[in-house]
Amino acid sequence: MAGTGKIHLRPQSSPILSVQDLVVNFKVDRKSFVSAVAGISFDVLRGETLAIVGESGCGKTTLGKAIMQLPRPKGGTIVLDGEDISKMDGKDLRLVRPKVQMIFQDAISSLDPRLQVKNLIDEPLKVWKRGSAEERSGRVDNLLDAVGLDPAIVRDRRSYEFSGGQCQRISIARAIALDPMLLICDEPVSALDVSVQAQILNLLQDMKNKLGLTLIFISHDLAVVKAVSTRVLVMYLGKICEIADPDDLYLKPAHHYSRALIAAVPIPNPEVQVNFARLGGEPPSSINPPSGCRFRPRCSSASDRCAAEEPKLQEIAPGHFVACHHPIVD
Repeated sequence: MAGTGKIHLRPQSSPILSVQDLVVNFKVDRKSFVSAVAGISFDVLRGETLAIVGESGCGKTTLGKAIMQLPRPKGGTIVLDGEDISKMDGKDLRLVRPKVQMIFQDAISSLDPRLQVKNLIDEPLKVWKRGSAEERSGRVDNLLDAVGLDPAIVRDRRSYEFSGGQCQRISIARAIALDPMLLICDEPVSALDVSVQAQILNLLQDMKNKLGLTLIFISHDLAVVKAVSTRVLVMYLGKICEIADPDDLYLKPAHHYSRALIAAVPIPNPEVQVNFARLGGEPPSSINPPSGCRFRPRCSSASDRCAAEEPKLQEIAPGHFVACHHPIVD
């Protein structure tokens, strides 16, 4: 089940978020369940942008939502700013939640079409009693202005009157309304045009710098990830394959799955020879995952050891960790 171990954790650096042995299952019937997140551990330092990448269905979104306790994990611990929120319930959990906010994958669907934009952004401020009605109204205008939208034009309209990029800006304004310390971005640019993607990425980077945010950036687009991340975590079928800084990962991917993902990134130069690392077969079922390494059925370097023994994360270079019995080492 590629990727266990905690050698990559950095407790001495006092991370803002520390996740250990996180498990999230979804019941299918009386006897079976989907293993969406299977014992993942990682940490995020203050001011860092951790990118979580992998193909559709690998558990990226479930992992992001589980950090917010939506859904509640089946096992493991989640320590946010020194507090173990996985053991909290009711009022205690509610008081912690403003510290971490999420930008959801489908910006248009995440906004209530019945509400005016001013009410969408004012709602969290109103729930948490952040100022008077007049103060909140001014705060809404400031937030809209901060994400590049004219309050005079936008505030009295509804979400269905805007494009996907504009809805994403509204979602960002709503997410930062409560001044969170951690922002989870779930594929925030996947449904947008390339030119709009660049605008939203630049906006997120500006918000990070101005507000001192820490980001978890979930994506399947490695070209985007390279531009925004300070550390990259590669997932496959609910497990960690590899963790490294973006430059190391792109130049020297050590896991066979990471190499295939990076080889699939388009290069906008017809004169550059592309070295394809094709994957065979389909991802195994997360209801009945393979023994040993979960990537084994699609790996050309798989051996008997891969079927019998689960690989653990090992450090192959400073800050570069891989969970593979036969890593690619140049």
